[in-house]
Amino acid sequence: MITEQATAQVLREALRPIWRQLATGRTISVGKIGVLSYLSKYGRTSASTLATAEKISPQAIATTVRELENLGLIVRTPDEQDRRRIWIELTDAGHERLAQERSQGLEWLEHAIAERLTVEERKTLDAMVPILRKLVDDAPVD
Repeated sequence: MITEQATAQVLREALRPIWRQLATGRTISVGKIGVLSYLSKYGRTSASTLATAEKISPQAIATTVRELENLGLIVRTPDEQDRRRIWIELTDAGHERLAQERSQGLEWLEHAIAERLTVEERKTLDAMVPILRKLVDDAPVD
């Protein structure tokens, strides 16, 4: 009988090189990509909402937001009704950079699937995606 521990170990060992390959060529951290992805999906939001969504401290999100703003990838603007509230949103450059970062590993993955997997293996992989998503259904998607 296969245990959850054994399955977790094998899955981690299988996914690690894939994750590394997908991250090859990225110029910003996975955490920053997570913030950009959240803003791309949900639009403007507050720092506290971002911190909650990304599961990091308010201090860490403040640093990340400041760094992304310095890169010109996001902009902070005060709320028109409540000047204490600050909205964070992607700039056009942020949308472009996110697309570039996402495409870095995607080309490799598309090629690997096309060249290394049989039609049956591709079908099996397609069937596994919903199962893998179930493992992290509340985690942010890159």
